[in-house]
Amino acid sequence: MTSLPWSEGSTPLMLAPMQGLTNDVLRACYVERYRPDIVFTEFVRVHTQSRKRIARAELTEIAAHSSATPLVVQLIGNNALALAEAAKQVQDAGCHHLNLNLGCPYGRMTTGATGGELLNEPKKLTELLIALRRSIRGSFSIKCRAGYNDPQQLFELLPVYRDSGIDYLILHPRTVMQQYSGWADHDLTAEAASRTNLPIIANGDINSAATGQRLLQETEVVGLMLGRGALADPWLFQRIRGELPGEVDEMQRRSDLFELLSDLLPRYLVKFCGERQALMKLKDLLNFIPDDDLQRDIGKLKRATTAVCFSALLESKFSR
Repeated sequence: MTSLPWSEGSTPLMLAPMQGLTNDVLRACYVERYRPDIVFTEFVRVHTQSRKRIARAELTEIAAHSSATPLVVQLIGNNALALAEAAKQVQDAGCHHLNLNLGCPYGRMTTGATGGELLNEPKKLTELLIALRRSIRGSFSIKCRAGYNDPQQLFELLPVYRDSGIDYLILHPRTVMQQYSGWADHDLTAEAASRTNLPIIANGDINSAATGQRLLQETEVVGLMLGRGALADPWLFQRIRGELPGEVDEMQRRSDLFELLSDLLPRYLVKFCGERQALMKLKDLLNFIPDDDLQRDIGKLKRATTAVCFSALLESKFSR
């Protein structure tokens, strides 16, 4: 029996893979401080033409994961043989939980459709899923949109997913064509969870403890994946578990942001080659803090041009 990355009977709260954001440094920060149950890599591109299906630096990063918190490696690609060989490389590097990206709305390589665009090619999608299942000894999941341009396509795809032997499904209930517009339709998530025996993880617009708790209480989903909501409020995992208050005042939100950025700044200065790149990565994260009360001071942080200036602004505007 395939081992899932969470214990039987538990309710996993996962940190989502977000390209350009959830690098190994940010994941380590969240594991140490905010305690998601499972973390995912940013998508790992699988190369069709190169014999080295995955870049060496990415394999090194995967092998370096030593936390007890399970790491799931997310692959993106469009060639069955290349994906199967990449899955073997990942497992040889020590990670036995893999995921296929079927959700990225910008998923096209020069060699063809990837990510969410594969939902438009069900025959090819079936081939990829079967090839990956045969090559993966541990858990195998997919992260998908409801459909390409019709959310009801999900119900045509559920039997495909089930028959391919995946272990669980992470559902973002928007279509690929919607990208990130509108709202995630979790009525669709609830219906899907009631119509399949596949464990379903809800993803998309889970930005508050109340939303997460409602999904867990009122639907048959087995867990949640938190993305932008966990960037805006890194303590959201504990809030959903009921370990912290569901809502906090502006002063506490400022303090929480101060703690996160103060932790990340020195780590980013080490990881990224140069102060400018480290600051750019932090500013990318700031774009996902939608708190209206903080926007004026967040704007000042975005205009900082040195780490010293950024740190001084952080101290003066956000610390207690």
